[in-house]
This record gives sequence, structure tokens and C-alpha cells, in this order.
Amino acid sequence: SENWSVQDGCITGVTTNEKQLPYNQFLIWRGGTVKNFELTAKVKQSGNNSGIQYRSKELKDVGPYSIGGYQCDIHPDPRNNAMLYDERGRAIVAQNGQTVIIDKDGTKWVTKDTDPVKADVAEWNEYTIIAKGNHLIHKLNGQVTADIIDLQESEREMEGLLAIQIHRGPAMKVQIKDIVLKELPDGGILTAEEVKIPADAKKVAPPAGKK
Repeated sequence: SENWSVQDGCITGVTTNEKQLPYNQFLIWRGGTVKNFELTAKVKQSGNNSGIQYRSKELKDVGPYSIGGYQCDIHPDPRNNAMLYDERGRAIVAQNGQTVIIDKDGTKWVTKDTDPVKADVAEWNEYTIIAKGNHLIHKLNGQVTADIIDLQESEREMEGLLAIQIHRGPAMKVQIKDIVLKELPDGGILTAEEVKIPADAKKVAPPAGKK
């Protein structure tokens, strides 16, 4: 309640420079968990950045309201807006404009890389998340921003919590409304044998210090 309220009929999260968060925190939906689903929501944010967390888990060892897992980022940088970020996991998985396959060993292969779909995050925009098995799609105002097949069984998330992020650091405000969650049938898991990595796919080097 210190950071979240309802303003103008919208779920609203606010942080201040005077009392910055010690870590990223989340408003967690306690209505259950999500597995295969399609979610749409209208969001606007100013200041730092935000995101819609899904198929995630609560990390109480980090602190109250900490979450880890898949995130549809809401970010002023077009390349990062509506990308797939793995919070407290593999970090950036696919940026806006990319189609990515993560192989069973965790290597990322970019099979398509186009100009990002652009939008002013300070205005209302519609974000869509479609999760079917290990195939994930993000959209911004109806246009696909990220398309991912996640074959890394040890790190991927197949079911978990929904949440909305407020970010540590500079003051920010996020508002979200018109949230629609549609559950989809189980299944849809693609195997490594079914997914062929194109010969011209670009291998993404792991972060320094990792193999």
C-alpha cells in the first residue's frame, strides 16, 4: 500500500527519489498461477521502467514482493520495450524486433532481427503476452515485438505468478488498466528435435564470466 493505489480507475505504482526501493518489487496477483494464456493490458509509465511479470515465482529470500521469471518489459528504450527479460535469471532473452531460439544448453540464437516496434511509453499502449508451452510471443499495439522458443528445460518457466513491476532507482510511475486474461489449453511444448535452428542464425555470446 506504500507504493500502490488505484488512481483514475487504474492500478498505479509509484516510487520516489526520497525513498528508493532496495530492489525491484512487484504487485502480485493472488488469483492463482498462469500456464498457457493470452493476456492484454493497457499500460503507461514515466520515469524509470516497469514490466508485466508472468510464469514467475516469489523470491522471499530476496525480500518481500520480490519476483523472478519471465517479464514483458515496459521501457522507454524502443529496443527494450516489450522485450522478453528473465528477471533474476538469464536477463535479456529477446529484444524488441527479435525472433530467438534458446537451445537446450542455453545458447541464444537470433533467427530474425528487425527494427523495433516503437511507441511512447508515457502514453497508453496495449501490451499482449501469448504463452503456449515453451513458445512465447509479445506484442505492442498489435505488432509482434518478440517471438521466443525456449528449449532450456533447466531455466525456462512453464507456470507461475503474474505481477506488475516497480523498479529500483530513479522515481517512476506506472499505470495499468483493461487487463484481460484468457486461459489457453495445456500442451504446446516443442522439443529440440522439432525446432530447427537456421544455418544463418546469429549466436549470442554469453555475458562475460559465463559459459
